Amino acid sequence: PSPPLQLPCLPCSSHCRHGSIPLSPPGAAAGARGRAGRGAGRPAGAGRPPRPYPGGGEEEAMVLPEEGGHRLGMAMAAAAEEEEESQRALLHQRVLINISGLRFETQLGTLNQFPDTLLGDPDKRMRYFDPLRNEYFFDRNRPSFDGILYFYQSGGKLRRPVNVSIDVFADEIRFYQLGEEAMERFREDEGFIKEEEKPLPRNEFQRQVWLIFEYPESSSSARGIAIVSVLVILISIITFCLETLPEFRDERELQAPLPPPGAGLNGTAGEAPAMQPPSSLSDPFFIIETTCVIWFTFELLVRFFACPSKPEFSRNIMNIIDIVAIIPYFITLGTELAQEQQEPGQQAMSLAILRVIRLVRVFRIFKLSRHSKGLQILGQTLKASMRELGLLIFFLFIGVILFSSAVYFAEADDPDSHFSSIPDAFWWAVVTMTTVGYGDMRPVTVGGKIVGSLCAIAGVLTIALPVPVIVSNFNYFYHRGTDNEEQAILKEEPSSAQGSSAGGELKRSRSKNSLNKSVVHLENSEGINNGTGSLEKTNIKAKSNLDLRKSLYALCLDTNRETDL
Repeated sequence: PSPPLQLPCLPCSSHCRHGSIPLSPPGAAAGARGRAGRGAGRPAGAGRPPRPYPGGGEEEAMVLPEEGGHRLGMAMAAAAEEEEESQRALLHQRVLINISGLRFETQLGTLNQFPDTLLGDPDKRMRYFDPLRNEYFFDRNRPSFDGILYFYQSGGKLRRPVNVSIDVFADEIRFYQLGEEAMERFREDEGFIKEEEKPLPRNEFQRQVWLIFEYPESSSSARGIAIVSVLVILISIITFCLETLPEFRDERELQAPLPPPGAGLNGTAGEAPAMQPPSSLSDPFFIIETTCVIWFTFELLVRFFACPSKPEFSRNIMNIIDIVAIIPYFITLGTELAQEQQEPGQQAMSLAILRVIRLVRVFRIFKLSRHSKGLQILGQTLKASMRELGLLIFFLFIGVILFSSAVYFAEADDPDSHFSSIPDAFWWAVVTMTTVGYGDMRPVTVGGKIVGSLCAIAGVLTIALPVPVIVSNFNYFYHRGTDNEEQAILKEEPSSAQGSSAGGELKRSRSKNSLNKSVVHLENSEGINNGTGSLEKTNIKAKSNLDLRKSLYALCLDTNRETDL
């Protein structure tokens, strides 16, 4: 057989350290297969088709012997190992990041842990690469980047630096595109309450009805419904107050009926006529109340049938207030209609119940909180401060017990004492600790005055301690509400800007008067990384300064590109 050919290592270059691999011609391989067939068994790999030599025809095809195949496998393994070493070396490559003049140095593998972020994605961060300085430059807040870089170094832990405010750090999280999950964890760590999701009905008609009656800011028709609802609530409350004036008050509803003079125990003697029920149908207050209740009932039923979840609707505190505001009318109407068949004693009981039920009508004022952001913020503040309010009430309870007992025993020997018992002194302790000082009960002895002074000081300290927490909660909910309104306005700016641009183009085709239009040429430097990147020019046609401002808002909100004015 012909001697084996000495060829360079196939998977590597000619300078590979593995040396050359002997290759045999087809004849030698055929002889080897023949000898293997005559042997006791076939060796592994026998019968394989000949492997052609790269760059030559079929007549130049060579077959590797067993020893050569083993060397080739070793060469490929060594090449893969070298490639892994090069990848590891690449991950340990240092990256220089310039944040407004303050340089940070980290490893490339640290940034590549989060490929969806701005610094972890090579394509995204390449936009900020400066080839002259061989660094990434970001004109951002410098103290905040300590927390951003720690996010990559710690594998996802986000910690806000002490000298950085919450809103500034939140803006940096959005800029570096750390993701919604990181933002949610940051809000939870800072003590923010997660906003509840507001589901909408799946049916299109129900969704439109639900938006109109539940979200006044959704459309102009929803605002109109909200205005009507507020007016009806105000009319109902004013009517509730005016009907108690002496000139409008019905004495028969406020005073229990007395038995007629000369009536015996059986009530048969006497000739005074029985009390007649008031003529409610002709009462103007009754007519106004009926009209208001009809609107409240209609609004409640429409919202109930259009709501996305009936159980959630029934558990909502605002809907419970709506039901409580309606029920007294129907109970009052039923009680007045049933008074015709009742005895005088039963009428007295009915009127007593009626007065209590009519008092519930005052809760209609809470219906205004559905249309008032301030009342909603106050309710959210009280809900978030329930623990502090509970501690305040508990401390007041301890102080009332302590100081009412002390002032009772301090004034016990004085015959002119106003404190006949410890429970009788509770009222004095409450008005003293709350610094009201009603004055109907007061200590007269020296010991009682000392106890009163200590009670007033303790009350001031007790009330002042939880107040900062409550104020902090109020500030949080207030700023969150205002921030949401600003974000909603800014989200509407791009759409309105696009509409104004399109309208400007149409008007430009109709009129050649260019004095009423402002043309702004914005050059977008997208290719800053390669030095000679293409410049994208954006022309904005604005028919007024307001439209121009909206158009600029739309471009400034686009954080995916840098814009030079």
